[in-house]
Amino acid sequence: MATRLEHVNICVKDPEATARVLARLFDWRIRWQGATPDKGTSVHVGNDAGYVALYCPGHEIRGEAQKYRTWGGLNHIAVVVSNLAAMEAAVRAEGFAVHSHADYEPGRRFYFDGPDGVEYEVVAYN
Repeated sequence: MATRLEHVNICVKDPEATARVLARLFDWRIRWQGATPDKGTSVHVGNDAGYVALYCPGHEIRGEAQKYRTWGGLNHIAVVVSNLAAMEAAVRAEGFAVHSHADYEPGRRFYFDGPDGVEYEVVAYN
C-alpha cells in the first residue's frame, strides 16, 4: 500500500499572517481557509503534494509546549529546498535568525524559529 503524508496541523495565533510568511518563503499557496466548527479559523498553506494546516481555535488554549521536552510535542517542521543558500538569505530577509547549521548525511540544513515560535528545518539533499 502506497502512503504519503498529506498535512500537519498546528495551533498558531494568527493563521493568515503565518500563511503569508510561509507562502513567501517556500513558494506555497493558500489551498483553503475558513471557519472551523469550534468558531476558530484555519488556513491550509502548501502545494499540491501537502500542506500545513494553521489553526487558531475559537476557545482558550494552554501555554506553549517546550520543543524537544514534551511527549507528543512538535519539535520542528522540515522543508526540502533545492538551494540552501538562497533560502537562508530569504529567511534572513524575512527577519528570522537562523541557527544550528549542520552538514551530515543525508544533507545540509539550518533551522529557524518562524512565526508563532514554530521551528522550521530547511534541508537540501544536493
